[in-house]
Amino acid sequence: MIARYSREGMASVWREEAKFARWLEVELAVAQIQLREKILPRKEGAELLREGARVLKSEFGGKKATASVTAIGALERDLKHDVLAFTTFCAEKIGPSGRFFHYGLTSTDVVDTAMALAVQKSGRLLLASLDRVLKELKRLALKHRKLVAIGRTHGMHAEPTVFGLRFLGFHQEMLRNRERLVTALERNRTGKLSGAVGANVHFSPLSERKILKVLGLERESVSTQTLPRDRLAELFAAIAIIGASMERITTEIRHLSRSEVGEAREGFSKLQKGSSAMPHKRNPVAAENLTGCARLLRSYLVPALEDVALWHERDISHSAVERVILPDAFILADYSLDRLANVLADLTVLDARIRENVRSSGGVPLSGHVLLGLVKAGAPREEAYRWVQRASHRALDGAGKWIDLLFEEAKVGEFLSRSEVAALLSEKRIIQAADAIYKDVLKGSR
Repeated sequence: MIARYSREGMASVWREEAKFARWLEVELAVAQIQLREKILPRKEGAELLREGARVLKSEFGGKKATASVTAIGALERDLKHDVLAFTTFCAEKIGPSGRFFHYGLTSTDVVDTAMALAVQKSGRLLLASLDRVLKELKRLALKHRKLVAIGRTHGMHAEPTVFGLRFLGFHQEMLRNRERLVTALERNRTGKLSGAVGANVHFSPLSERKILKVLGLERESVSTQTLPRDRLAELFAAIAIIGASMERITTEIRHLSRSEVGEAREGFSKLQKGSSAMPHKRNPVAAENLTGCARLLRSYLVPALEDVALWHERDISHSAVERVILPDAFILADYSLDRLANVLADLTVLDARIRENVRSSGGVPLSGHVLLGLVKAGAPREEAYRWVQRASHRALDGAGKWIDLLFEEAKVGEFLSRSEVAALLSEKRIIQAADAIYKDVLKGSR
């Protein structure tokens, strides 16, 4: 992922030196259990662990990291194999006991198990970014829970609602996204050390489980040379749905920002400029950017699904795909959620314009309330519908005030008085109805 759409914390997880450090952590966890189970000679095994820990700290954790990555890259150009380049480099740095380095392992044992470690670390960072979004959505929902606003369906004025209710809905959606992400991360908390075809020839399932426990991972019950990729597909599905939800939120902000609506707008800093040609512009650029990011996040799912089917015990058709989409998806999702949290934190809600938009409708959007009032008072539904519809369409076409036009329908007055219609149009009813939703949601969240 390009630097423009990367945050340092997440980007650092996927750098080459971090990858090699994880590979070495896996190798040392294997050696630790091998030494304990007397698979390795005691002297050489202890030396391997000691020197391996030194290499981990000095070659991949400090100033030498860049040089180490370069050296491994030079070896890979000759060997045409990244893991062999890594094991050759480490064995040489470890010294004589390096002959037991990578003992009993195949390359993918290390790569896939280390990948699981990267996914878990990235997942924790992603959850923290998602929690910021949840916090801001809840704040907006509570702040605007009694602000009556026009609702819209098909882009047209519909019944009034409360402005905060949309943010409460977004909050609940993002909570579901959090649950999906947690589940998918847990599903990917598995490693494998079962060898070249997954037959556990060099490690028993029990030994494999002991090694993986050192790393905080569970054992894949039945693997091939690789971990089954349905696990990763589930993770990418969770990230894709987060992207879809993010676009739903930012699309709403973009619509609310339109000049003809004008109910909310993104924060605009003191020195910010909206257009090189039009100084008056305050465009919803962050929301538009995040809409584009969401498209990318969804696009990673298809190749992840196509990676599930590999030939026999393994091929490498998935490898090039995952080298790109794994870091990119996590880095972009982290960036996007962080930016979305900032957009929500700085969102300006224009209360006066919201009230003006409600008033401008002249009560027409509450036509459904009047229809039900007429039916309850004894009017035939189909006839009542036509009375209210005719009056509403005439009002929208500028023929007069809706309530006056309503009572020009001869039979309306037989069932409802003006005061009864006015009561049906009361904003208190809308606030009370929405408040019941809030109470139900907040009770459930406790």
